[in-house]
Amino acid sequence: MNNATTYDYITELLNKGTREDGRENLEYRALSIKPGTMPNAEGSAEVNLGFTRVLAGVKVVLGEPMQDRPNEGNLAMSAELLPLAAAHFEPGPPSPEAIELARVVDRGIRAANIVDLPKLFITEEKVWDVYVDLYVLNYDGNLFDACTMAATTALKSARMPKYENDAVIREGSLGKLPTKGLLSSCTFGSVAGHIILDTNANEESFADARLTIANDETVVRAMQKGLGGGFTPKEVSDMLDITFEKSKEIRNAINKSIGE
Repeated sequence: MNNATTYDYITELLNKGTREDGRENLEYRALSIKPGTMPNAEGSAEVNLGFTRVLAGVKVVLGEPMQDRPNEGNLAMSAELLPLAAAHFEPGPPSPEAIELARVVDRGIRAANIVDLPKLFITEEKVWDVYVDLYVLNYDGNLFDACTMAATTALKSARMPKYENDAVIREGSLGKLPTKGLLSSCTFGSVAGHIILDTNANEESFADARLTIANDETVVRAMQKGLGGGFTPKEVSDMLDITFEKSKEIRNAINKSIGE
């Protein structure tokens, strides 16, 4: 089908209260979360959300404290849209889409204080740096939620190296990376006048507005609006209510995957 035909098809389905994969407007696709998929990383997780597949890896290394945060460790997030994941992903430096993806995921995790950065302090000259790398292995829409799930799971299940006698120890009896709480996000798209949750690639290509809401068990931690269109105040209020309800399912899936 060409773009016009696909748009008409998606619009016709939405007008009937369904979607091309049979879901309701506010229903997630099938979700699976697998932690520990990269044994050489401190933490890792693979998330499959429908046909969207992403991988997160966590590495913890020695670093220096930031001048404005001398008593804390550091957190850095990056994302790579692998060319094998979609025809329009190209090799080379990070694209604007990859930079936005990393920033949106980072903003939620940082605002929720998921990584307990003060506990990563070692000495006035040494702290632990936590690097989270996101890899998109297959693209079929809604990378924001999938990558937030993967990053959160990887961090919550990550091992914590030891620093003893000027040496980093990564083997033997290790504790967990110090973390607090649990974060999830819900991303909505406005397609043909309908607000839908967890857009697939076809739906995403026709969305005129997007809103990602990141929250933990208690409060909204971050919101990111994308694309050129907008939402009414009532639509935003409704999406906030839906987010708190749907995010329970996501957090339950994360907890189940890491045995908590």
